[in-house]
Amino acid sequence: MNDGVVAESLRKSFGPGADALRGVSFAAGRGAITGLVGPDGAGKSTLLRLAAGLLLPDGGSVRVLGLDPDGEVHELRRRIGYMPQRFGLYEDLSVQENLRLFADLQGVVGDRRDEQFERLATMTGLAPFGDRLAGQLSGGMKQKLGLACALVKEPEFLLLDEPTVGVDPLSRRELWQIVDTLVDEHGIGVLVSTAYLDEAERCGDVVVLDRGEVLDIGPPARFAAAMRGRVFAVTPRPGVPPRRLQAALSGQPGVLDVSMRAGRVRAVAAADGEPIADLPALADDVAEVAATTPCFEDAFMARLAGRSERVQVRAPAVPERTAGGRVAVQVRDLRKHFGDFEAVRGVSFEVHEGEIFGLLGPNGAGKSTTFRMLCGLTSISDGEATVAGRDLRRAGKRARARLGYMAQKFSLYGSLSVLENLRFFGTAYGLAGARLRTRIDESLAEFGLGDRRRDTAATLPGGYKQRLAMAAALLHEPDILFLDEPTSGVDPVARREFWLRINAVALAGTTVVVTTHFMEEAEYCDRMLIMARGAELAIGTPAEIRATARSDEHPDPSIEDAFLILAERRTEAFA
Repeated sequence: MNDGVVAESLRKSFGPGADALRGVSFAAGRGAITGLVGPDGAGKSTLLRLAAGLLLPDGGSVRVLGLDPDGEVHELRRRIGYMPQRFGLYEDLSVQENLRLFADLQGVVGDRRDEQFERLATMTGLAPFGDRLAGQLSGGMKQKLGLACALVKEPEFLLLDEPTVGVDPLSRRELWQIVDTLVDEHGIGVLVSTAYLDEAERCGDVVVLDRGEVLDIGPPARFAAAMRGRVFAVTPRPGVPPRRLQAALSGQPGVLDVSMRAGRVRAVAAADGEPIADLPALADDVAEVAATTPCFEDAFMARLAGRSERVQVRAPAVPERTAGGRVAVQVRDLRKHFGDFEAVRGVSFEVHEGEIFGLLGPNGAGKSTTFRMLCGLTSISDGEATVAGRDLRRAGKRARARLGYMAQKFSLYGSLSVLENLRFFGTAYGLAGARLRTRIDESLAEFGLGDRRRDTAATLPGGYKQRLAMAAALLHEPDILFLDEPTSGVDPVARREFWLRINAVALAGTTVVVTTHFMEEAEYCDRMLIMARGAELAIGTPAEIRATARSDEHPDPSIEDAFLILAERRTEAFA
């Protein structure tokens, strides 16, 4: 086979004890999409860089389109497209200027060049934005521009490293429509790594990697079929929050995975485990347990169970409290202006103590700006915002002292160790002496960071960086925790652990405000606000949001179904 990517016993090491790939073999053909999935450190990005000729293997081989990336790298790069996780757009250049620059670098000239620009602008929906600076584009539009730049030379094979991380579901769907068109109409091959397991189901074959080894290869349907009879939908009794039931099921004997889907808890049982319906944790909170159709994600999580280093999330340290008590965050007619542009237009909502409240919306909807105003990171143009009983416009410093904040991008000090970061942030939050030492020791144990206390933050795997960022945000035991895209770029296993921890924090009485692009994560919210064009699109519980999308076509819609339908309605209203 010489028309795609062929890896044979491929090995790559970055030093003693740092084997990124250990004897990887697989084939990905043209005219098809092949997926790479696995937890952080599985070797997905390393494999793609080897295929692109950016790294050389330490053993084995990889050939792309029949070419050896070592000896034929210039011919290889002429015939393939490669889009890394952080595509290097020039943010001070316009859309058209970026396309011209990449065309120059790739030798695309003459009439073919203009034809390519027109085709790519139409395909990606960027045609109306040719003069806009790349730095002013939304996250989804940046990703589409990055893909367009990778496609300028009409590659025969496309290597994509998590192309949809950090973009909303609408942009994610549009990116996949572009990829599908390239495969179906132009016959190119695509090798793509993804953190979204629903995207893996769009692939012809999926390669499951872990710790540099191939665990399995095959069509997604084959993985799902092997889980038949082991996946259950657990419906809570009226008045029982699904996330409380999910917390109770997590870690139970015979339960390999629990997640949230459409107001129910989805549980994956071990092949020889105790029947889900018989688990004592379900006794008082469950209305129904029913077998449900398995999917690739169920198989993936079952396959990884026991292999990943996970930390048992402890139960709340204080008596459980129910969301819906005192108001922790109150927003009235909140507005933000950037010159003549109004990014947030009269938003109003309340968040109650112990509640998990979600801010959702397409890229550019204004949710991040709203979030930053509530955290005191940007000024309020007009309206009222009260956080932890303090008016942000008059007593912002006192309000911020009771907040914890976890940024979308890793914002700790990479050159400092885990311990040094915790000391720094603990001191910044006003902790000192024995209290600071106690809280650091508790956090190291709680987040499984004890063995890594001397490691510098920059060298930590993605999941551990996330643990450290969350430990720092909770060090001073805040009343309200703000989480900005906390699981963006984090593998599915780490996301599960993260939400178990957030659930425990909220059940203990901490208020949580979160932005996310993972719509299944919105199911953990007690209520959510969906924004579009700076204004409120919908607000309510997950059940109320899902109800907006219920139809004959979608009798049991997900949050993502509702999000897409609401966003499209808003787009049509402004058309």
